[in-house]
Amino acid sequence: MDVRPSSQPPPPALFPKENGGAPSPAFRPLRVPTAYFLLLPGFCFLCVFYLWPLFAIFKASLTLDLLALIETMRTTSLGRVVGFTFWQATLSTLVTLLIGLPGAYVLARYRFPGRALWRALTGVPFVMPTIVVAAAFNTLLGPRGWINLGLMSWLQLAEPPLNLLNSLSAIVGAHVFYNLTLVLRVVGDYWARLDPRLENAARTLGANRWQAFQHITWPLLRPAVASAALLVFLYDFTSFGVILLLGGPQFATLETEIYRQALHFFDLRLAAILSLIQLACTLLIIGGYARLTAHLTTPLKLHRAPLRPLDHWRTRWMASLVLGGILIICVTPLLALAMRSMIQIEADAPLSITFAYYRELFLNRRDALFYAPPFTAIGNSLMVALATLGLAFALGLPTAWALAHSTSSRFTAFYETLLMSPLGTSAVTLGLGFLVAFPAAWRIAPWLLPFLHTLVALPVVVRNLLPGLRGLRPALRRAATVLGASPVQVFWLIDLPLLARAILTGGALAFAISLGEFGATALLARPEFPTLPIAIYRFLAQPGALNYGQALALSVILMLLCAVGIVAIERDSQP
Repeated sequence: MDVRPSSQPPPPALFPKENGGAPSPAFRPLRVPTAYFLLLPGFCFLCVFYLWPLFAIFKASLTLDLLALIETMRTTSLGRVVGFTFWQATLSTLVTLLIGLPGAYVLARYRFPGRALWRALTGVPFVMPTIVVAAAFNTLLGPRGWINLGLMSWLQLAEPPLNLLNSLSAIVGAHVFYNLTLVLRVVGDYWARLDPRLENAARTLGANRWQAFQHITWPLLRPAVASAALLVFLYDFTSFGVILLLGGPQFATLETEIYRQALHFFDLRLAAILSLIQLACTLLIIGGYARLTAHLTTPLKLHRAPLRPLDHWRTRWMASLVLGGILIICVTPLLALAMRSMIQIEADAPLSITFAYYRELFLNRRDALFYAPPFTAIGNSLMVALATLGLAFALGLPTAWALAHSTSSRFTAFYETLLMSPLGTSAVTLGLGFLVAFPAAWRIAPWLLPFLHTLVALPVVVRNLLPGLRGLRPALRRAATVLGASPVQVFWLIDLPLLARAILTGGALAFAISLGEFGATALLARPEFPTLPIAIYRFLAQPGALNYGQALALSVILMLLCAVGIVAIERDSQP
């Protein structure tokens, strides 16, 4: 959504549990040994690749002397880092809500031409890797970005008049761009389930529009707004690529400081302490989010009114202003990135269209030792993404099947909480845990990356499969069995076609998550085995217009690959 990434991945609220987590009547309960057997592979995977790395971080943190830690925090201003982490996340969340709530209202109450396309376009930023988002904002707000180029041409200036990069404004803008769709989807979908007749009844009894909203709609809507706010805050709190590339060292957060302490200063003990601080904060946020989503997983038993047309000029003007503004926020940076990758800008020369940056990707002019052509980086990313997809489904299918059959609500809630925990854990913390927990021979092995990406992809796959599994009708299975079908044939001919939509959606999301993962991969990727986000970061970290142009060209390639996922999801979600 560093998809968000983050590599950061899609929120659980977009894929809510059905039946309040209770087992579906479509299944007979599994015997306890059978359920444990199906859950055993996923549980072992989480123990080895999630719980053990976290324990290794905790163990490493205990070896740090408390007085030395206090002195280090005083001399390195880590208190300021913690404070800024909360401040930027809070500010970004407030701005995202301010812009997103009007759009959620229009989406919940009105129909208009191109509504499905508008939803798809506003959902594209969420699956964009953070490295691509940072590159897009650089092309829009940077010294040689479109805004500065336009002002320089209009005002006849020799130097860029605006310095928007390495600022809090750039960080907040990128976070709003990235997480706006969460407010639109979570709040908008819940708002659409509220019966407008309640508000109309209040208006009939003498309340004005504001009083009806304040006393009727807002109390019902408040859990959804709070849930979306906590989710946006969590993603902003653990943001990595945006802070690293758009904020600079003067705007360090816990996430970027963990990365610097581990990779630049090789202080794994201090990085472990910071990871524990961040993990404690994110667990508190996840706990609050879980309590709020409990109100959302049991929908209100109210009549859902049909969408109204935009039949009044005031309504049309308001909707056009809101929807147009949101579309500009979501689409403009990506268009700026695509255009800038094909435009060559030289001093005292007109702009010209060129594909030189794309051609330069295939040349190693400086004879770099770890040069990897783009097809190599693309191949690495696709190979890791496909391996992640295979692992996620190999572990996710039996896990979802066992949870759908489970008769113990407490056990199901416990296991789903454990399963969802990696989504709320910082990507850099996960990468650091791998560095601390596993031997050097593992850390440099390319096969470790798919296991790392599967930690985030697995819960997404399971959360997409569970509603479909719980909704399977037992009558269809019984009818097939009576007609002589074997259990394998029942699964292949009955269950699998009914689960196809959930499988495609979960697979597309898992694939996009793996393609764009950056935070944890930056700690583990070998120099000679770069993925696309790592290759983009290398180009952005080097000076020169040619390196910058090549980074943009690679970003466009990665953007197109990830956009395929969201298009597949949106197309599949249509009835």
